[in-house]
Amino acid sequence: MRVFWEKGYEGARMNDLTSAMGINRSSLYTIFGDKEALFHRAIQRYKDGPVAFVWDSVREPTARRTVEVLLQKAVDLLADPRNPRGCLSIQGALAAGTEAESIKEALIAFRKNGEATLKKRFAQAQKEGEISRDFHAGDLARYILTLLTGLGVQGANGATKAQLQTIVDIALRSLPF
Repeated sequence: MRVFWEKGYEGARMNDLTSAMGINRSSLYTIFGDKEALFHRAIQRYKDGPVAFVWDSVREPTARRTVEVLLQKAVDLLADPRNPRGCLSIQGALAAGTEAESIKEALIAFRKNGEATLKKRFAQAQKEGEISRDFHAGDLARYILTLLTGLGVQGANGATKAQLQTIVDIALRSLPF
């Protein structure tokens, strides 16, 4: 997962992957099938591990608290010097050529899953009267995910934790709920 996070799908060489796992090339093929299958497993591990907070945040008692937790945990992840810079869901797809179309599609599906999760949470908040029905739940979800993506890009660019936190503070002040 970390190799793909650091280097993207195309940038991750078989030698990088086998070295990181402490196995040889034939073992990688026997255990995982191929690089693409390994990447799909890495995405799932990323979802269940470092970015599980995206799906966990919807359990917060309010939509506003969901967004606060989501953005703060993103800052914590992106600013942690133990992690590669940026976000695997963005870094992994960079410079992916036509031969990696399935990788691009998998990453799109990954991001759309997060969007659908937030949309459902915001729709619930609308039913409960927390968010005005003047806003479309899907639009709100895309807005928040645009913020997350932007934070990921800023993190990849080397933004400090304080700089990322300033972005989050501004975003939270602009929320319509």
